Amino acid sequence: MNKLTKVGCSALCGSLAAISAANAGEMTVTGGADMTWISYGANQTTGNPLGMGSNTNIKGSGELDNGWTFDLTIANANLQAFSNANITLSMGGLGKLNFNQGNSGNGIAAFDDKMPTAWEESWGNGLSTGIRLPLGSGGSQNIMYTTPTILGVTLTATHAPDYGTQNTADKSTASSQDQLGSSSDATININPSFGTEILSSLNIFAGAAQVKAVDTDATHDDRYEGVMGLTYDIGPISLGAQWSADYTGVDDEGLGVSNNVYNFYKAKAFGVAFNVNDDLSISYGEWEHQKAGYSSSDTNQIMGRIEVSSLQAAYTMGGASIRVASTEADNVSWSYGDNRSATVLSLGLAF
Repeated sequence: MNKLTKVGCSALCGSLAAISAANAGEMTVTGGADMTWISYGANQTTGNPLGMGSNTNIKGSGELDNGWTFDLTIANANLQAFSNANITLSMGGLGKLNFNQGNSGNGIAAFDDKMPTAWEESWGNGLSTGIRLPLGSGGSQNIMYTTPTILGVTLTATHAPDYGTQNTADKSTASSQDQLGSSSDATININPSFGTEILSSLNIFAGAAQVKAVDTDATHDDRYEGVMGLTYDIGPISLGAQWSADYTGVDDEGLGVSNNVYNFYKAKAFGVAFNVNDDLSISYGEWEHQKAGYSSSDTNQIMGRIEVSSLQAAYTMGGASIRVASTEADNVSWSYGDNRSATVLSLGLAF
């Protein structure tokens, strides 16, 4: 009896060990803090120039019996406020599926600004410029499929059942309650190296999105967005340029409504970054954003153009980074003559 008991325990322990190994996973926490000081230009009110940001990312991962892997990422922003959660299922040679709650870059939102920079995007340093970025399904709860990379080409297809809806809990539904329905994105990313070193650092990207209008809405048509661009590294220098366009679908004149509206936006951007050494980098970038479909009351079309430029530098010391950005913006939020500037000094800590 004792012998049988021992054998049974041994078998049971071995079985439990096998189950534990088959379901092995891990959980990690990473994060950082950012302290800033901002100085605004003339005719702008600074108030308290000191700011602080904090964020943490909780990531869990595991593996299935067939070798597929899965990851869960939960992002928390300042004051541990929930920001986003997404689950990625990596299926080996079949590609990847990502389930996203709508606060990060899936679809064409991944290409909203791919310009080289020492720190932040040109429009994202202390000024609310009014720049409209390519968004597509990326700002809504969505599912994205990514193909395996073949000959340097990667494709994605993204779908959001209801444009504008975020953070829908399990076993529930939600609706944005607006004039827009579902949205779909498609992107392509190309690294055409083909074994040649001269092309290995060239990256070409493009994407498009369609947002369906609700059939019963009388003042909206389907919305369309598109983006394309390229980046290229030459030794320590990184270059980039991109273009985007957005048709809002609000075409009052064409739909029998009396008022003309701004219904088309287009933007272009470029950036150049120079890695002085492993620790120090500098960059310069510009954005120009223009709107069309002018109202008949407008007499000066320059009102429809925002121009932003930013000079930046960053120095890294282990887990700490010192960053500085000097940014200027003209015609902020489409207001002619509203020109602003800001200088931001930042200390970032990663852990």
